[in-house]
Amino acid sequence: QVQLVESGGGYVQPGGSLRLSCAATGSIFSDYAWSWHRRAPGKQRELVARITSGGSTEYADSVQGRFTISRDNAKSLLYLQMNSLKPEDTAVYYCHRAFTNYWGQGTQVTVSS
Repeated sequence: QVQLVESGGGYVQPGGSLRLSCAATGSIFSDYAWSWHRRAPGKQRELVARITSGGSTEYADSVQGRFTISRDNAKSLLYLQMNSLKPEDTAVYYCHRAFTNYWGQGTQVTVSS
């Protein structure tokens, strides 16, 4: 059974940084594309970043240049490095095995002064 567990969320001031991690079990991690999504209060869940099995990446326009998605296939870990955080980045962030129904439980990120 596939399980995804996010960590690393928290409270940070504008301009600060956080790194999210997602530990994946029950799946051959290296075989799949993985992604991060977020749901802000009152909004629909949106794609933040995706990384393919070959390491190609794509980002939402709103985070391009500030966020970096990466993966460690040996450890079955997915990361999201978030820099220059803005209040509008406040959301619950979810790890996702791309193009499937496997989601993590989410981790809260709050950006506020």
